[in-house]
Amino acid sequence: MLNRRKFLQYSAAGLAGSMVPLASRAAHADSIPAENRKKDIIYRTLGKTGIQLPVVSLGVMRVDNPNLVRSALDGGIIHLDTANGYQQGRNEEMLGILLTGRPRDSFVITTKIHPREPISTEEFLSMLNTSLKRLKLDYVDMLYLHAVDNRDYMFNENYLNALAKAKKEGKARFVGLSTHSNMAKVLRWAVESKFYEVVLTSYNFMMHNDSDMHAALEEAGRAGLGIIAMKTMAGGGYWDREKTQKINTRAALKWALQNPNIHTAIPGCTTFDQLEENLSVMSDITLTEDELRDLRLTEPMHREEGKETSSLFCFGCRTCEKQCVKHLPLPELMRAYMYTYGYRDMALAREVIDNSSHLKGACAECSACTVSCPHGLPVAQRVRDVERLADVPREFLV
Repeated sequence: MLNRRKFLQYSAAGLAGSMVPLASRAAHADSIPAENRKKDIIYRTLGKTGIQLPVVSLGVMRVDNPNLVRSALDGGIIHLDTANGYQQGRNEEMLGILLTGRPRDSFVITTKIHPREPISTEEFLSMLNTSLKRLKLDYVDMLYLHAVDNRDYMFNENYLNALAKAKKEGKARFVGLSTHSNMAKVLRWAVESKFYEVVLTSYNFMMHNDSDMHAALEEAGRAGLGIIAMKTMAGGGYWDREKTQKINTRAALKWALQNPNIHTAIPGCTTFDQLEENLSVMSDITLTEDELRDLRLTEPMHREEGKETSSLFCFGCRTCEKQCVKHLPLPELMRAYMYTYGYRDMALAREVIDNSSHLKGACAECSACTVSCPHGLPVAQRVRDVERLADVPREFLV
């Protein structure tokens, strides 16, 4: 770990010097030329990066149809979000093929690195080089440390060195991180770091009463961080795992964009109907009274004390981890549950489980669960449900 003095010197001097090789890309810093922008689309500036983006971008994580991405780009979307591990690398490969021949200043692309175990600076950069090869690109616009939830991981010296070196060598224009849990703390740590430039964070209408999260977003926005929202649909588009109660996903996306500190959102889609719905929000983020009612926000959300909820979304507050006597990675397992029963994406859920430190069957060893989720999630039952994926051969989950 870096001590504070060394880190501050490193972030100020190292990143200032890393801007030199990027001078030739200055024209790209403001993103898409004005004459090429689609009319009526709402643009926001991604913090101090200066990148101008439509308020709706595309999370490519679950997309396996290149024509869907082409239609998104043709519809005005500029920013594409992928990761080194998505679809075991096939996601980046697909983008590499379909982006070939497109002007490099016509799109903004992010990839993410998520070390499964502690790795060296060189190993981190090797993963980036693999991503660049798949993408058929010399550089990415944003490079993230993926799935940050604690300080030790976020300030790991090897990873900071790798991110800074990637920037210095011109392989990444900006560096950032993604976070699915502990989001408010991670946002504040990013501000404190003066190193990270962009944060991709879970944010949706179910967090409308989370004053700490709203305050952290405000602080991050004032500090000039670029802020991108994910998980805007709060669990895959349904209120329940049986998929009997559909969420108004268009309204959900609009809700996230009501916050001016959210510069763009990356909703995923797997159908052209879903894409068309997302594209419609690019020029109209106004929430109607009917949409507010659809999101159940016209009156306070009350949950009877002790009553469980059918919601698929985990707030990532990590209260459960302190209560669990087995110290299981419960927020990660709740995310895997959401991917399984909300997204119906078993391969993605299995990837989350494999990347966690979960010990299968650990819940069965307890006569009674000590975890009480403040948001009403039946944690123990969901762990037992989703951990069954660990027994399924990976080739069945492609």
